[in-house]
Amino acid sequence: MNAEELRSLQAPVKQQYRQEPEKARITLRAEGRLGEGVTCKIETGKASVEAGLHPATGGDGLSACSGDMLLEALVGCAGVTLNAVATALGIRLRDAIVRAEGDLDFRGTLGVSKDVPVGFQQIRLQFDLDTDASEEQLATLLRLTERYCVVYQTLSRPAKIDVEYRLASG
Repeated sequence: MNAEELRSLQAPVKQQYRQEPEKARITLRAEGRLGEGVTCKIETGKASVEAGLHPATGGDGLSACSGDMLLEALVGCAGVTLNAVATALGIRLRDAIVRAEGDLDFRGTLGVSKDVPVGFQQIRLQFDLDTDASEEQLATLLRLTERYCVVYQTLSRPAKIDVEYRLASG
């Protein structure tokens, strides 16, 4: 896809959102159901994924780790955003590898130490780019990729999360 094709694809959507801003507000959903052992089966719409305990918390390593899935979501979103921004700017990427890694201290998750936070303490996002783009173009590419990557922005500026429960009638 080139910049003109991308603009052509997105122009009617952008125009609609300018005229009817309420149509731009979409609710994405995910659902999981408890599985065997300590797992949760998640329907992604494309495939079923079974999440389980990471081996560092007693898991067997056969199920997906939700921490890995978070990093995978970041890589996926950053990669798609990088590709779209490069296309829009006319920057030719011969190849690009996107990597994310994050540091966890499982003492927090396991309740071993109340002084250790639960969750990632640091996440690093890396782009290995094969391109002839100038330093200025690369700076713009990365700045706009950060700006428009939904997962990056959500992790950088956490969304408010409301938690509730409902009892199954039975």
